[in-house]
Amino acid sequence: ERERETEDPRLVDKMSTSQKHRDFVAEPMGEKSVRCLAGIGEALGRRLEDQGFDKAYVVLGQFLVLKKDEEMFREWLKETCHANTKQSGDCHTCLREWCDAFL
Repeated sequence: ERERETEDPRLVDKMSTSQKHRDFVAEPMGEKSVRCLAGIGEALGRRLEDQGFDKAYVVLGQFLVLKKDEEMFREWLKETCHANTKQSGDCHTCLREWCDAFL
C-alpha cells in the first residue's frame, strides 16, 4: 500500500495510455499508416483510408487545420470514420502529445 502512494507520477501516466500510443509519440511519424494512431484500429483505419486519410501525417494535417481543437477534431473523426468517444479521445491525445514533442 505505502509503495503505491509514492509511485512516480510518470508511471501512472504511462499506465493510462496504450502501448500503441507510447510507441507513436516516441518517434517522428514519417510514413506511418493511419492505423498506427492510438484509437484507430482496422475498421476505422479502413474508413479513413477510403476517405483519403491513409497516413498518420494526413490525419495530423487535419488536426492542425482544425487548430488542434479537441472538440472539432473529435467531431471530425466521428463524422469521417464513425469513431466513438474513446477512440476519438485516444487519437486526439496521441496527436496532441506527438505535436508537443515534435513541433
